[in-house]
Amino acid sequence: MGSQTLGLLGEELAFHYLANQGYKILLKNYENPLGEIDLIAKEKGTLVFVEVKTRSSLSMGSPLESVTFHKRAQIAKSARYYMKRYGIKDIPCRFDVVSILMPPGGEPQIELIQNAFLDGE
Repeated sequence: MGSQTLGLLGEELAFHYLANQGYKILLKNYENPLGEIDLIAKEKGTLVFVEVKTRSSLSMGSPLESVTFHKRAQIAKSARYYMKRYGIKDIPCRFDVVSILMPPGGEPQIELIQNAFLDGE
């Protein structure tokens, strides 16, 4: 399976996983001039910006390890853009990561890391 197909499948799994965890998904694959955010959701009154990382093996490290400083900064900038664009103020927000390991022929292993990073981290 190609990396793009794997990524799209991972995003679908994350969408359903988060919905089952009580998240209300607001947007998928939100794009703006500063970048893209995989999922934007609300969970218990908190606005959540979610990065989904999917790998088929750990040979290149865990999915979570691939959320680099540069990627975190890009997500944070995109989140600020989204909030400014839609006039969102005084609502708590956080950055979550859904890490998915999908070994060929095996069951997906999904891990949700809430507050995975802070804006500017």
